[in-house]
Amino acid sequence: MNLKGVQLTWLGHATFRIVTPGGQTVIIDPWVMNNPMCPASEKKVKNVDVLLCTHGHGDHIGDAVEIIKQHNPQVVGIPELCGWLEKKGAKKIAMMNKGGTQKIGDIKVTMVHADHSCGIQDGDQIIYGGEACGYVVEFENGVKIYHAGDTNVFGDMAIIRDLYSPEIVMLPIGDHFTMGPREAAYACNLLKPKTVIPMHFGTFPVLTGSPGELQKLVPAVEIVAMKPGVTVSN
Repeated sequence: MNLKGVQLTWLGHATFRIVTPGGQTVIIDPWVMNNPMCPASEKKVKNVDVLLCTHGHGDHIGDAVEIIKQHNPQVVGIPELCGWLEKKGAKKIAMMNKGGTQKIGDIKVTMVHADHSCGIQDGDQIIYGGEACGYVVEFENGVKIYHAGDTNVFGDMAIIRDLYSPEIVMLPIGDHFTMGPREAAYACNLLKPKTVIPMHFGTFPVLTGSPGELQKLVPAVEIVAMKPGVTVSN
């Protein structure tokens, strides 16, 4: 995996912190303080410029409101989710929809499809949060990362490959609520990435898929099983 100076930290589950070569801090799916896989040393968010939210489930935006109140970041998401976060205090909303691309600071963000449900738990109500999505993030150094969000495998991952060619992809592998290793292996055949970073596994007993299972199914693909809290940059 060649990140060319992009600093990537997995905070457990589907949450990643990225520091761009220009020093901008991005958090994808802000579930940090209440994320059981996030190391204690990482539970205090010190700085964030951009939040990328794939969908409204609590294990993806569970700490978004608190982080927004503390740091006032740019918030990227589908309109319905952004509208809810705006009502909760977000002041810098950069809403978008699938197929769209926008420049946020020194990154280029494209919203792509995901095949998953999306409801926001708001007190004792579940509010419609728009559709779930994924993101292709392109950095100024040319590196492209695809965070699939929560999703099943779907044939149009081949379109993501053809249009954007992300060389590093983050795929859920836990099974039950998302793809398991078998489906993730099929996604690899569609996306043809150089590197896969497995996510959304092991957080709860029901999420049984493992990076080792995926590696056996796609021996030619580099599977990078990151450890929560560890930063890689090359």
